[in-house]
Amino acid sequence: MSFEDLNLLGKKRKPFLFITDFKAQTLEVILLDKLQERDIEFQIDENYIKKEHLQKLKKEPLSLNKYKLKFQKVIEKIKSGDTYLLNLTQPTKIKTSLSLQEIYNYANAPYKLRYKDKFVCFSPEKFIQIEGKTIHTYPMKGTIDSALEDAQEKILADRKEMAEHIMVVDLLRNDLSIVATDVKVDSFRYISSIDSGEKKLLQVSSHISGNVGEDWHSQIGTILSALLPAGSITGTPKKNTIKIIEDIEQYERGFFTGVFGIYNGEKLDSGVMIRFIEKTQDGYIYKSGGGITLDSDVDDEYNELLDKIYLP
Repeated sequence: MSFEDLNLLGKKRKPFLFITDFKAQTLEVILLDKLQERDIEFQIDENYIKKEHLQKLKKEPLSLNKYKLKFQKVIEKIKSGDTYLLNLTQPTKIKTSLSLQEIYNYANAPYKLRYKDKFVCFSPEKFIQIEGKTIHTYPMKGTIDSALEDAQEKILADRKEMAEHIMVVDLLRNDLSIVATDVKVDSFRYISSIDSGEKKLLQVSSHISGNVGEDWHSQIGTILSALLPAGSITGTPKKNTIKIIEDIEQYERGFFTGVFGIYNGEKLDSGVMIRFIEKTQDGYIYKSGGGITLDSDVDDEYNELLDKIYLP
């Protein structure tokens, strides 16, 4: 199906699940009454009941030296004015005795998806929600270990984290302005906590909203195609930054950092596919990363990439 097909389904108020890859070039749409036939499971629930933590996993990440080479290339692109913020991610080999089904069943996250026996994600990050006439987006930028002394105060006062978050909020505000009117920042840089098993992380988010009118149902595909790829996992300026990402990361993100969501005929809810495990011929690959700005510290960014590799 195409994004135009989503407009037709929305016009008919036909409930569906949609899944897109990072570049929004691959779109899968499944009518909810056909979901069981496809071996796909999802859960979108901010009030999920927390389960006991899964076992730890073993990480085999790329070396700090190899990461530094990629990081430095990003900094050079920033200095040359080709990008101002770039989300640098990398794949990490992991080992666990759990199946994708087991990881999905026990993962604690508001946005969960298991796609056959190919990948699973358990994401804390919303993409867009539409209800009534209002569209909402919640960019998430900034992570810190809550065990650090004065962690919340530190991350909110951190110059690099502030700059990164402001750029993402500005990008998402401009994105929403393409599809909505009266766009405003409802809440700027609020803290939420995420239990990552070994650590408890604090993440910084903002809330932006706008008016999409009453006829948004027949424009679902148009809205999504205008907003994708998600700004929080690309950078700014978005189009140029995506090209740089492909050049520097040197691997296929695939569905990682894409978006999945549910339209139930009345409202739409969706999440960004981060916290992502893919099954390959060589075993499990966990894809993770973070935003890089001119003020970024390479050791901090490398540690953030590792902190985001966990079973919730």
